Amino acid sequence: MLDSELSQHPNTKVAGTLTRFHLDLPLLLSLMVLSGFGLTMLFSATDASSGQFERQMLRLGLAFIVMIAVAQIPPALLRRWSLPLFGLGVMLLLAVLLIGDIGKGAQRWLDLGFMRFQPSELLKLAVPMALAWFLSLRPLPPGTLRVLAAMLLIAIPVLLIAKQPDLGTALLVASAGLTVLFLGGMGWRLIITLVLLAAAAAPALWTLMRPYQRQRVLTLLDPSSDPLGAGYHTIQSQIAIGSGGMYGKGWLNGTQSHLEFLPERSTDFIFAVIGEEFGLMGILLLMVLYLFIILRGLYIACQLPDSYSRLLAGSLTMVFFVYLFVNTAMVVGLLPVVGVPLPLISYGGTSLVTIMAGFGMIMSLHTNKKIL
Repeated sequence: MLDSELSQHPNTKVAGTLTRFHLDLPLLLSLMVLSGFGLTMLFSATDASSGQFERQMLRLGLAFIVMIAVAQIPPALLRRWSLPLFGLGVMLLLAVLLIGDIGKGAQRWLDLGFMRFQPSELLKLAVPMALAWFLSLRPLPPGTLRVLAAMLLIAIPVLLIAKQPDLGTALLVASAGLTVLFLGGMGWRLIITLVLLAAAAAPALWTLMRPYQRQRVLTLLDPSSDPLGAGYHTIQSQIAIGSGGMYGKGWLNGTQSHLEFLPERSTDFIFAVIGEEFGLMGILLLMVLYLFIILRGLYIACQLPDSYSRLLAGSLTMVFFVYLFVNTAMVVGLLPVVGVPLPLISYGGTSLVTIMAGFGMIMSLHTNKKIL
């Protein structure tokens, strides 16, 4: 009788449902809270625009459906698809350079007739999957030759994406691959050597950058040198965050955003809206929520039984961290302005679906770890 009553307990039913659908409760709840807060901030940032709010709700719904669907894929199948998915992504990037659709001065999309698809988003998942598969073929840590081969695998899609040009996505793809190498135990001597080589190649990279990209780097050093041009975004976002003070002006009461001084306030610079309306305390609470998600992802990675699963889960979690770091550093003026959204909060759909698909993989690896 007692066993029957326990089996009918609501908490037991919820746990059973989550287990059946390969979902991790702490991660799922924290992602739902963060997404709900994102909708709240988007409502304010768009001046209560019902159209954008409803579209974002639909995109969030789609993103969670994708996450749940991906969580059902067995880890063995993820491993088997790693290299083919990477190859498909590279071929699609080549297709973009040849027949890609141009928008806002960049050639980043493939027009499929019924929709436009940005293949670079696929590489945010395919690169860590391929690197994790490659490094797990042999015992870790990897030797110098394996690291160089892995660097080549990273460089191919990164250079193709940078050619579009899309430096923000190129940075995220590169960080995904480099995180796999770091988690795989790449030696510090090799890391320092690669950093020195990258520093030596910086002058060549500068010559390859487009004029507006160089201007963004120069403006980072002194935004006031072009206050109405390249430095406008940074200056206005700093004013918005600073005016929020300790506790902010209150939801829907931000002046910089609602009086349209703050550009891109619903997308790349929504973090400034949060700072203005909720102040330092609101930002700290948001960072605590982000930190919980990141730590939960890393905890799951540490518990996984094989090197492929650990490398993949760890790198996907760290890509989420890079999203957060690059966006917030860009908004406060510590990094040049690049097109990296605030994860699960900024308005948009493509990166949202990619991020949630990554968390679906993490949940699949976690809930299937006992049957690998």
